[in-house]
Amino acid sequence: MRIFVTGGAGFIGSNFIRHVLATEPDARVTNYDKLTYAGNLASLRDVADDPRYAFVRGDIGDAALLSDVLPGHDAVVNFAAESHVDRSITASGDFLVANVVGANTLFNAAMRLEIGRFLHISTDEAYGSVPEPGSFAEGDKLEPNSPYSVSKASADLLARAYGVTFGYPITVTRTANNFGPYHFPEKVVPLFVTNLIDGLKVPLYGTGANVRDWTYVVDNAAAQWLVLTEGEPGELYNVGAGNEMSNAELTARILDRFGLGEEMVELVADRPGHDLRYSVDTARVRRLGWKPEHSFDEALDDTIAWYRASEWWWRPLKERGASARQGLVNR
Repeated sequence: MRIFVTGGAGFIGSNFIRHVLATEPDARVTNYDKLTYAGNLASLRDVADDPRYAFVRGDIGDAALLSDVLPGHDAVVNFAAESHVDRSITASGDFLVANVVGANTLFNAAMRLEIGRFLHISTDEAYGSVPEPGSFAEGDKLEPNSPYSVSKASADLLARAYGVTFGYPITVTRTANNFGPYHFPEKVVPLFVTNLIDGLKVPLYGTGANVRDWTYVVDNAAAQWLVLTEGEPGELYNVGAGNEMSNAELTARILDRFGLGEEMVELVADRPGHDLRYSVDTARVRRLGWKPEHSFDEALDDTIAWYRASEWWWRPLKERGASARQGLVNR
């Protein structure tokens, strides 16, 4: 199978490419990435010389380039997106262009070229916030509350329209929060871990009461591959590991790994419109045979160990000031 992966130099995309090359010897992967601030080819330096891997620098909004490089592929997996909620609050237009207009250009190119399978990666944030003990199922209504989540929900509905109107089925996954290696350090887990490595405090939004479901990116990559290859074309699948905890609890678990306590927490003003709780019902993807292979604690230990051993990857990013200026996250 020849797979065209957009946004493959980003966090989840690079882990997905690594998973495919490690587990599918007959697969061929084209990584198509614009290389914005969060796209980093260093995330794939360990596979850069694999003859089954190729890189093309490009924008999913570039219809002419897509027409040149898409033919011959069997599947498209679209990770390309602007994804930082805080950035979307100050630059919403960029998110609409990349996540809606760009997605439409890619959808249209794949349909026109008759690419057999298309998997579009979305987010649980499209549903909005849900009170305990509820969880969102795939058919529930969408109530996105940030410009980022609105842009992703819009692309989801556009994907649905391609199936209904044009007969081109686009499968969609709505994934919970991911963490793991190669995560750009403006996001909460890598920001907190790298701050603590440097002896800096960690910025916690509000009271830390916001609840998220944390999924190890390695497990998520396996889920995306399973949905791509075994899922029903045009169907919608929630993906999450069921590791729900408040941001305060997440912070405490990270601090505990460093032998530190509340003295290293700096409470900061909450994000506007900050959703309180995300939770998704994952029965549909589990019926395909997926389940997370790593416990949260095991995955967190592995993640911290990776950042300790990989300053070559994250320190240049922090030195550019990206996470220091933009990184009050707690998505």
